[in-house]
Amino acid sequence: MNDVHNIAKLGRHLLLWFGAASCSLVHAAECSKLIISGGSDYPPLHWYDGSQLTGASIEVATTALKALKIPYELRYMGPFYRVLEGAKNGEVDMIATLKDSPERREFLSFATPSPFTSPIAVFTLRSRPFTYREWNDLIGKKGGITLGYQFGEGFDDFLKKQLKVETEKKTSVNFLKLERGTIDYLITGYYNGLAYLAENKQTDHFTVHTPYVTDAKNYIALSRNSPCIKYLKSINQQLESMQNNGATKAILEKYTGMLLNKNKSM
Repeated sequence: MNDVHNIAKLGRHLLLWFGAASCSLVHAAECSKLIISGGSDYPPLHWYDGSQLTGASIEVATTALKALKIPYELRYMGPFYRVLEGAKNGEVDMIATLKDSPERREFLSFATPSPFTSPIAVFTLRSRPFTYREWNDLIGKKGGITLGYQFGEGFDDFLKKQLKVETEKKTSVNFLKLERGTIDYLITGYYNGLAYLAENKQTDHFTVHTPYVTDAKNYIALSRNSPCIKYLKSINQQLESMQNNGATKAILEKYTGMLLNKNKSM
């Protein structure tokens, strides 16, 4: 019995030792280059222009990292759900930007303050009139959303419990479904919805409704599985400085202006 007890005790010590060693290795890992990614079709905040990620979110993140002298690399990951998967497995160090939620906090740490808010709107086909004044007006109709997106301010719970929605990997697919009548409405970002319609010369074919579904804050976040998480405090301080000196506002106005000018030219 003593031998059995000693073996069990040794096993417990080995488990503790290996656990401590693993933790030490994680904390000792260096952040030689911070990998940034973001959504590929969410202008003016973030999108893929055919060669790299760009937008207000990306510029805010890279401006902060440059000021802190932290090396970085922009990495296009495809649809947003792949960006989230990359952050879960440590392939992506930073996401710029996204909404905070309890599910995402399981694998992300959110930097503060929020660089900006991102209004979410209901889009419908103009030839199929639709009255929208509040969330309850969506009940009983078939909606569309983009896979991986969340909307904040309690709407995600409402959607799960009260609404019937279909998910697609890209916003463009949802607009095609809306045009064909397979869904009654689309919930997506106000600005990125307008950008898609302007680019495809379809602004007159769709209606964007107010009030907004939500106007929740977007945040830069770091993967909890990344060694670059050690820079979170410094990034927080830099974002606060950028907000206080007007840099964040100027960046958002720059990309919003680009989008509005594009809409006018279309």
